[in-house]
Amino acid sequence: MKKFFLIFILLLISNCTLNKVVKHHGVNFLEKKNEKLEVLISNKNDIISLLGPVAVKSTFDNDVWIYIERKTTASQIKTLGRKKILTNNVLILEINSQGMLIKKDFLDLTKMNKLKISKSSTAVINNKNTFISTVLTSLRQKINDPLGKRKAK
Repeated sequence: MKKFFLIFILLLISNCTLNKVVKHHGVNFLEKKNEKLEVLISNKNDIISLLGPVAVKSTFDNDVWIYIERKTTASQIKTLGRKKILTNNVLILEINSQGMLIKKDFLDLTKMNKLKISKSSTAVINNKNTFISTVLTSLRQKINDPLGKRKAK
């Protein structure tokens, strides 16, 4: 019985690790790769070969490409395993119609904490329910209460 208990404890301990698991999302080493890009010298092909496919792409007067890097890890046991952000980097590239890089902004965790978000809100322009929203609302009510036994509020 002691041998079984000893083997069980050894298996349990051998599966434990002290290294933290780091989950990575996005482009690795975004800050170092950002330094290799040069304004008015780098083009779309250089950017794609260095950073890979674009995470977010939008078109205004110029193309805006956004690359993201995020690393998280589970925190200590006393915080019940909540995620802790290690790095949170965003690279915003603006490309003109000829395909040349004309502007780049690099935001890290400290710069993002300094951003101020407006608390004002816009008013709803069209307050009328459309046909589709009425159908979807009715469908949601039927899914939530198929027999119609709940009280209507």
